[in-house]
Amino acid sequence: MNTERLDTRQAVELAEGVIIHLRTAGPLPRAGAYLLDLLIRVVILGISGIVLLFAGVALGGKVAQGLMLLAWFLLDWFYPVVFEAGKRGATPGKRAAGLRVVQTSGAPITLGQAVVRNFLRFIDAMPVFLYGFGVVSCLATKRFQRLGDLAAGTVVVYDRSPAPMVSQLPPPIERMRPPLPLTPEEIRSLAMFQERAGLWSENRRVELADKVSCLTSASGPEGVRRLLAMAQTLRGGDQ
Repeated sequence: MNTERLDTRQAVELAEGVIIHLRTAGPLPRAGAYLLDLLIRVVILGISGIVLLFAGVALGGKVAQGLMLLAWFLLDWFYPVVFEAGKRGATPGKRAAGLRVVQTSGAPITLGQAVVRNFLRFIDAMPVFLYGFGVVSCLATKRFQRLGDLAAGTVVVYDRSPAPMVSQLPPPIERMRPPLPLTPEEIRSLAMFQERAGLWSENRRVELADKVSCLTSASGPEGVRRLLAMAQTLRGGDQ
């Protein structure tokens, strides 16, 4: 009956006792952001290579080659550090995907944390730069943290809240008393279910209602209708 255990968001309790919710991003949106950043770096390197090709006539071939290697090194290691340690906390790829990097408390990350999480990317990319370690770590942790995130105390979250998609609620039925006494926490959970039900799809409502079928003695849409009826009864004070 605890809505925090049923919600897909991650609850974080701050030192002041305040609870905030972070919408953590999984491997797929992060992979898309990484590929976009990789494309941007390839384009920058390509343009730099063309410029240095012409500059090599005056500078010499070895100097131009050294500058090209330096540009590759800086882009590969410091490109994400500079952007993630900045005000937006995200590379251009992450910004396009609506993601950002924050501390596990939700605060902006520091320069040191940006360095740690990105310099450990080399380990996450193993084996053979296929990001096997990073993907396994993301799937094995509650907040989808790769090894660099765990070491730096960071997490990748959605920066933009999705537009709520309001769906039609089940038709109202008569009020129904819960078959057993409920704790204050369970009563609040029922009230929150009723308040949020219109923001979920029918499948999502059924999924959550089925988790408390022991209370409704029903599953599927019927379980949803009974939960809403109990919530309406408790909210009206008819206990």
